[in-house]
Amino acid sequence: MKTEIGQTVLELVEGDITELAVDAIANAANERLAHGGGVAGAIARRGGPAIQRESDAWVNQHGSVPTGSAAITSGGRLPARYVIHAVGPVYDRTPRSAQRLNSAVRAALAMADEHGLRSIALPAISTGIYGYPIEEAAQVMLRVTIEYLRGETGLKRVIYCLYGQPALAVFVKALHALQRQAGA
Repeated sequence: MKTEIGQTVLELVEGDITELAVDAIANAANERLAHGGGVAGAIARRGGPAIQRESDAWVNQHGSVPTGSAAITSGGRLPARYVIHAVGPVYDRTPRSAQRLNSAVRAALAMADEHGLRSIALPAISTGIYGYPIEEAAQVMLRVTIEYLRGETGLKRVIYCLYGQPALAVFVKALHALQRQAGA
């Protein structure tokens, strides 16, 4: 599914984020940028050891990446030039979870802009081992993305790359609901 928000194309696709040839892919990271399992593990395995080395160097230089923030490394051997490591929240059923997820997505988009990137792909951050219900995450992530893209941005293409058709269907439903609410 594709739609335009301002000058940017927003796409929802099902697939493997590590295969996308975009300027950057976002990684659902932890605060120490230790890429063991889930999408982080898949990105580190496909991208090679450079991603973990650069992540370790980032943490050594800047300290851990707070929840709701992001860091950037090269894409290693990935088709994407960069990986933006967005640290989403562990879901705790409080409004704080939504605020931190909103912040993590906004941080990833802003980091892409700060580096002059034109395209970014994001996974469903925090919906794996961090336990964020995908229905809620889709609403939060898409709402902040639409708000961000309505502002000043150099991004021309934002892709949500979802793992499996059920996840894609949830994001499509959430986007349709947001479009009806806001006239996007």
